[in-house]
Order: sequence, then C-alpha cells, then structure tokens
Amino acid sequence: MELYGYFRSSAAYRVRAALNLKGLDYVSLPVSLLAGDHKGDAYLKLNPQGFVPFLRDDDKAFGQSLAMLEYLEENYPQVPLLPGDSAGRARVRQMAGIIACDIHPLDNLRVLKYLTQTLGVSEEQKTAWYHHWIIEGFTALEALLSDPATGDFCHGDSPTFADLCLVPQVYNARRFNCPLDGFPHILRIVDNCNKLDAFIAALPENQPDAT
Repeated sequence: MELYGYFRSSAAYRVRAALNLKGLDYVSLPVSLLAGDHKGDAYLKLNPQGFVPFLRDDDKAFGQSLAMLEYLEENYPQVPLLPGDSAGRARVRQMAGIIACDIHPLDNLRVLKYLTQTLGVSEEQKTAWYHHWIIEGFTALEALLSDPATGDFCHGDSPTFADLCLVPQVYNARRFNCPLDGFPHILRIVDNCNKLDAFIAALPENQPDAT
C-alpha cells in the first residue's frame, strides 16, 4: 500500500492514523505542497484533482481522505473504526463531517493562500478567518460530545472516524494559536488519542518529509 501525502496535511494525517490503528503496512510517499509537487504533471496523472492524500492499494487507487477511510473500513475490517450499529455510525459520520466538510475545507492551505495572495487579505485577517471557522465548528462538536454516547473517544471507548478527523484539526488549531479552552470534551478526547502509538506515529513531525 502506498500513501502519497504531505506531513502537515490534515487529510493525510487522518489516513495515516487509520492505517496505523488497523496495523496496515504502507509506504509513505511525500508530495510537497509548498514546492507545488501536487500540481506537477506526474502527480496529476495519478490524482487529477491535485490534492493529497492519494492512496494506492495494489490495482486500486483514489483520492479524498473520507473515501479512503470508508475503503479501509470495508476491506480491512479488523480494528473497526465505525460502530456496529447504524445510529452509531451516523453519529460518527456526522462528527467527522463537521470537521472534514465544514471546517477543514475553509482553513486549508489553498484557501489561505488565495485569501492572502489573490484577495490581499492581511495575515491578521487570515488568522481571524482561520479561528472563526474552527471555533464555529468546534462549538457544535463540543455540544454533540456532551451526549452519553461519548466515552474516552468521540463515540464510545475506541477511536472512530470522528477522532481521526478531530486530532489533526486540533493540531492545526494549536499551530495557529486558536483559543481552545472552551472545548473541554474535545481536548480530553484528543489527549486520549495522542497517548496511542498509532496517533503518535501519525504526527506531522514524525513523517519523513517533516521540516
């Protein structure tokens, strides 16, 4: 299995942690977003969208991290990352979607570069934008985590898709000094995740392309 990614990519971080939790061996193939490798002809032949991560498993290959998580769950069901009941799965996907669909797309590198380089937004305004979308999404997520279905992790007492999305988003929030004191459930869960070897190995600073 091959995973094309960038060490600071939240989406790649999610997939690394999933592969680690499931105990799957993979080769990490760095794609530098800063150097523009993701827009080079060679990479675009693999992934026409030009995003990371990109996963290859024998003759199967695809982009989009949530699709990868679903693929891994269906094809490598050992160490499940979704609950066994339909309501639980829907709850986990709801929480994952708040992060992966509503926060992350607005705060990723290409959007931030467009804000500053094309629209002329100042660094202070860019940071305010970043904080706004995290705080809005985390406020909703924190409320959902008050549900009794929450355990040591977002749903129950083992990591799920929701935790895989949450940990990288909190990592990035801390990089941008986003205030997180108002989210005790989130911070507790992330602390629990970051005690696991699978999440430690997935940390950006532990990747071969970390700079």
